[in-house]
Amino acid sequence: MQRYLSALARILLAQIFLLQIVMLIYGFFTNPNGYQEYQMGLGSLGLPGIFAPLIILINLVGGLALFFGYKTKFFAIFMAIYAVIISFLLKLPVLQYLAIAGGLLLLYLSPVTACSLDNLKK
Repeated sequence: MQRYLSALARILLAQIFLLQIVMLIYGFFTNPNGYQEYQMGLGSLGLPGIFAPLIILINLVGGLALFFGYKTKFFAIFMAIYAVIISFLLKLPVLQYLAIAGGLLLLYLSPVTACSLDNLKK
């Protein structure tokens, strides 16, 4: 039972990053200038335009890796660090992203979960 609960926790943590991608892509398709507006929004926070595709790529790759349980230990620590950094850079709710990072750190400490690609290797 514990393995399945940790798999559920892994999937719920992954959905945070994947839903951000879905919302961004939806905004890009519904608004012809959506991507440029996203870049300008990041620019207003002092981030250069190169951060737009980089943020999208990290959310997509990290979210999918966590969702499928691929290299869970690495991506859990990577996404925890990313969540803290991005919360400060984008002036997001810091406590919320610290809580997400805490969940990812627990996943780092216990990366063996049911229904993951990491288990196929064994």
